[in-house]
Amino acid sequence: MNSRRHFLSKLIVSTAAPAILCRSAFGQTPPPAKLEESDPMAAALGYKSDTTQVDAQKYPQHTAEQKCSSCALFQGKAGDASGPCGAVGGKVVASNGWCMVYAKKPEAAK
Repeated sequence: MNSRRHFLSKLIVSTAAPAILCRSAFGQTPPPAKLEESDPMAAALGYKSDTTQVDAQKYPQHTAEQKCSSCALFQGKAGDASGPCGAVGGKVVASNGWCMVYAKKPEAAK
């Protein structure tokens, strides 16, 4: 009976190991999800995928120059149409979007 357990444990390890190794070797991680305006987190932050659609009455701190692409929490590259955002757990936001946790990126050191 002990040899059967030993055999089964070896079988499980030898079957699972290649799948795990291949997945990590090829970096097959799913892409981050896109943040939708209907998402509860987006609603709580007042996220809009287009900064021109922000309600000025509800968010008086908003200005037209504020966009996700110029926010310190935006993790996308300059010029990208969208990118991950640290404020929403890495979900993808529109570069032209806005939310109430906007924080201007610091100026580059000269």
